[in-house]
Amino acid sequence: MKIAADLQPKLIAVNFDPFAGGELFACVPATESQKEIWIAVQMGDEANCAYNESMCLRLQGNLDIESLSFSIQELVQRHEALRATFSPDGSTLCIAAAIEIDIPVLDLSILGDRESKLADLRRQEVEQPFNLVRGPLFRNKIIKLQEQEYIVILTGHHIICDGWSWGILLPDLGAIYSARQQGLAANLPQPESFTEYAILQSEQATSPEVIDAEKYWLKQFSGPIPVLDLPTDRARPPLRTYKGAREDWELNPALVANLKRQGKKAGCSFFTTLFAGFEAFMYRLCGQEDLVVGMPAAGQLVGGKDKLAGHCVSLLPLRTRIDGEQSFIDYLRSRRTAILDALDCQQLTFGTLVKKLAIPRDLSRIPLVPVTFNLDVQLTEYQLNFDGFKAEVFSNPRTYENFEWAVNASETKNKLVLECQYNTNLFDAATIRRRLAEFEVLLEGIVANPECPLQNLPILTAAEQQQLLVEWNNTQTNYPESACIHQLFEVQAEQTPDAVALVFGEQQLTYKQLNCRANQLAHYLQTLGAGPEVLVGVCFDRSLDAIVSLLAILKAGAAYLPLDPAYPKERLDFMVSDAQISVLLTQQKLIERLPDCGAKVVCLEAAREEINAQSEKNPASGANADNLAYVMYTSGSTGKPKGVCIVHRGVVRLVKDTNFASLTAAEVFLQLAPISFDASTLEIWGALLNGAKLAVFPAGSPSLAELGEAIRLYNVTILWLTAGLFHLMVDERIEDLKGLRQLLAGGDVLSVPHVQKLLREAPNCKLINGYGPTENTTFTCCAAIDSASQISNSVPIGRAIANTQVYILDRHLQPVPIGVPGELYAGGAGLARGYLNRPDLTAERFIPNPFINKESGLENAENRSVSSLLPSSNRLYKTGDLARYLPDGNIEYLGRTDNQVKIRGFRIEVGEIEAVLAGHPDVSQVAIAVQLDASGNKCLAAYVVKSPGQILAAGTLRSFLQERLPDYMIPAGFAFLEALPLNPNGKVDRRALASQKWQSASVAPNEIIAVSPRDKFEFQVTKIWEKVLGINSIGIRDNFFEVGGHSLLGARLLAEIEKVFDKKLPLSAIFQSPTVEQLANILRESEWSSPSPSMVVIQSGDDSSSKKHKPPLFCIHVLGRGLEFYRPLMNYIDRSQAVLGLSTQIMDEKLAPPNRVEELATYYIKEMRTFQPQGPYFLLGVSFGGTVVFEMARQLDAKGEKVALLGLLDTYGPAAFKNLPEIKHGQQLTKILQLEPAV
Repeated sequence: MKIAADLQPKLIAVNFDPFAGGELFACVPATESQKEIWIAVQMGDEANCAYNESMCLRLQGNLDIESLSFSIQELVQRHEALRATFSPDGSTLCIAAAIEIDIPVLDLSILGDRESKLADLRRQEVEQPFNLVRGPLFRNKIIKLQEQEYIVILTGHHIICDGWSWGILLPDLGAIYSARQQGLAANLPQPESFTEYAILQSEQATSPEVIDAEKYWLKQFSGPIPVLDLPTDRARPPLRTYKGAREDWELNPALVANLKRQGKKAGCSFFTTLFAGFEAFMYRLCGQEDLVVGMPAAGQLVGGKDKLAGHCVSLLPLRTRIDGEQSFIDYLRSRRTAILDALDCQQLTFGTLVKKLAIPRDLSRIPLVPVTFNLDVQLTEYQLNFDGFKAEVFSNPRTYENFEWAVNASETKNKLVLECQYNTNLFDAATIRRRLAEFEVLLEGIVANPECPLQNLPILTAAEQQQLLVEWNNTQTNYPESACIHQLFEVQAEQTPDAVALVFGEQQLTYKQLNCRANQLAHYLQTLGAGPEVLVGVCFDRSLDAIVSLLAILKAGAAYLPLDPAYPKERLDFMVSDAQISVLLTQQKLIERLPDCGAKVVCLEAAREEINAQSEKNPASGANADNLAYVMYTSGSTGKPKGVCIVHRGVVRLVKDTNFASLTAAEVFLQLAPISFDASTLEIWGALLNGAKLAVFPAGSPSLAELGEAIRLYNVTILWLTAGLFHLMVDERIEDLKGLRQLLAGGDVLSVPHVQKLLREAPNCKLINGYGPTENTTFTCCAAIDSASQISNSVPIGRAIANTQVYILDRHLQPVPIGVPGELYAGGAGLARGYLNRPDLTAERFIPNPFINKESGLENAENRSVSSLLPSSNRLYKTGDLARYLPDGNIEYLGRTDNQVKIRGFRIEVGEIEAVLAGHPDVSQVAIAVQLDASGNKCLAAYVVKSPGQILAAGTLRSFLQERLPDYMIPAGFAFLEALPLNPNGKVDRRALASQKWQSASVAPNEIIAVSPRDKFEFQVTKIWEKVLGINSIGIRDNFFEVGGHSLLGARLLAEIEKVFDKKLPLSAIFQSPTVEQLANILRESEWSSPSPSMVVIQSGDDSSSKKHKPPLFCIHVLGRGLEFYRPLMNYIDRSQAVLGLSTQIMDEKLAPPNRVEELATYYIKEMRTFQPQGPYFLLGVSFGGTVVFEMARQLDAKGEKVALLGLLDTYGPAAFKNLPEIKHGQQLTKILQLEPAV
């Protein structure tokens, strides 16, 4: 057997005594996979526990506990890996000659709640971290549940065992115990040596097989590398977390048998069939055609060491590119070869591949493989070798998990259970259960029709399909679906003739008066040719005449075309020309603004006498509910507006017998929206068709004060506000909203803080978040929000309103599961007829409803012919909005499908960033847009409106976001605006944002008002800043580096702070807290400690006589002695030279950097470059510090950075170790650690 003395490894000086745990059998290099685990474990106890492998062995019979304890000890002695520990730097695997492990015996048989206690013990086992240096890394408990029933909990760290190992260890344990009971030694073959395996791995690191494997994997991941985006329940934390749980799901045995038969027919193993099915599931769930799923592979099989216990597993990142039109059976056959090829190339470790690929750093995710899938065939009772016992084995669920999902298909003789470990920061247990059920549905679909295209494989359970397609769309009410708008008004006027219908300043009209005036105008319009399907233009400021005109046009049987007098003449000209109107109603003062057209222009003031001569009786309109009521133009992607054609039934469905708000005669509406904006549909007809009062706001854009005054003057009870106006009113005039009974807001995303503020300060006001495109008559979904509503990440848009259907579909028109993003499609009685004179656009956006005819299902839905003459119930409108159903049936709006962006390969929804940024207390409004940086690459820019009286800097917001979002979601630039640009309908004009000036987040805004010091700490720090920087008028929120500061001045600054406050701060403090306000907060805290204080100022270089800034000299600590050896050198170094030290000795143990030289050098380079981003660098190291600094110089040189000075004091070079005499195991390392620097 080869041991450490036979090798010539590169020895590394580490603080480690290999004999602390007893005599060593061997010291060998840890395998690369083990080193990768060791590095991961350094992230903390949670990461450590994520690698706990814990099993339960249930034994039913007459157990000899003493013999079982003996057998466990024998098992440990038999397998080297169970006696392993690691050097503190993780580079060396140390196998003890023998260890005695403690095996507690617990008796639960006397307890009444023993199953609960057993569950606690199982959980404790997976939550107890191992010490990789001290060991042991394998522990056991024997638990008596009752007479003749025992549980043995066996737990090992993944760094010394894997799934294959349990298949060796447990049968060996049974054989040893059974033999001892017979007074015999177990008849077991000689165990495989993990020491030899580790040495072989080291020797083969550059073998042709490894080189070929590297080529294979690099080819697999050539080009952009996909990031699998599982739909999560919550936003991803900025730093990766490990909290986990497990859900188990048993598959139908008949399904399992059919899957095996299906795979056999295709010439594929059961695992390949399951794995291909899981990849298809990921494709259907995530909507990604290019994805990666991890596959654990037993490394024992590669080297023919199938009896080897230890960590030999490889994680293989299998990439697949899916064609949705390919059948599953064809896809399965193609994956057989891909999986076999991957297994043949498992010599390259996962960590090595990740390094080679140089994947963009993202601290919120595990790189490359967030999801794994595995098949485990569990040991049978016979294989466990416990003679005379009924025996079974099962795993203990981890409470910490490395992956977002780790699915293990555990197969026994009678069943197959999907064990899904998952990250609980991202997913709820109910979501995981739902996903496992959906996976089973997909597998059933594979068996039922293996020729089915992947894009059409079923994924919804029957219960989920019933919810999504039936229950949550069961919105039908008994509304007057056959009535026209004007007919319902006439009924109302007859019922309440003397009730006030309209108020405008000092003027008002009762329902009877309004009906009579509208009738006269209607009769007059009919003499001009008005009738069904005839468009009549109306161009009015808000006024009584405007409302009378709209009603009169409908009474004449015609439809109205609202023309906003504020629109540019060119736009009005296009609308009039496109609509081909023959009559246009207006006011005298607006005639000059109207375009020249062939229509007859009727000025109501001029025609008053002729109109008043008409009959006051209700005219015969000839219209029905399917006739056109109005055409409203909205912006188009081509730059030309498009006319949306709304029929009477759509409006009636909005305001009669609806469920989203209380629309009764007791309400007072305020008509605030322009009549060219579809919110006016709700304001006008919501009031007049329900007997309520409509107060008309005067012409022009209101100030907030004027709006508040109108609410009070008219005693308004129900109000509609755009999101932007809502936010302003909540910020500035929330008192004016407290008298409202109902407040509807929408048209854009509502800010969570503003909603919470309204709920808190106006508890009697019911807030309704309204969502809907014009194409579905104002509202499609609404969410009633009150103080009991759980509003956290976003404000939901609720559910489909009465007589409306909503479907969230993928790009193949398949319904997506609950919680999965898709495009929102709207249907029902509110659906528009289509776009005026745009059959092509109508056909594109209004599609046949694929859920009407159950016989035809969904297939070929995209290719069916479309006609605007189809009834609205047979069509759906493609909104272009991204949304998802929440488990409670509410819908969460996620943004526009065309707002989805990719930055550095990551798919980003800008709405998420906007929601987080809006949560900053000093931010009033925000919008995110994609811009191009100086290199022409896409980046994110944030456009921010500050809260009144607040001061904001780009760096402040960047820090705020960095605490809440992954790095790739942080905007590259910020622009501070007085207000966000709005389009005429009050929504954020994202095109206009492109013309706004924005700036790098590292640059302060052009105008920042200096905030004066508020107490003695801030005053003293400000004076120090002014002294060091040589400038006056420092504000407490100015960024040190944005007002002329740099790293050397930072060192001077901290030296001055130490003189004044007698408090020594690390250099990192100025980088982490670069404002007076933040530094003063640190100085107030007596127990403050930096999260990363490895940088120490030895000499600040504060000699003001030197005008030239020289690079600092960086000194690396001496092992075990810190930086004390450098202090005497300061007597011989120019005072103008800054000297900085990097040391682990002052750091909190939990935050300590790695101890391995290469990694320690990388860590210190990162720290150093925070201070000095570019060379030339001056480096100095004593003893062990010299070894580290030499490696730093090597790495910097490899990066193309200049090292101007490399000083090594009393340092052994790497070759020196080779010349040392051979000593017993581990003594070379011990002797090196005893060396002292000769300073």
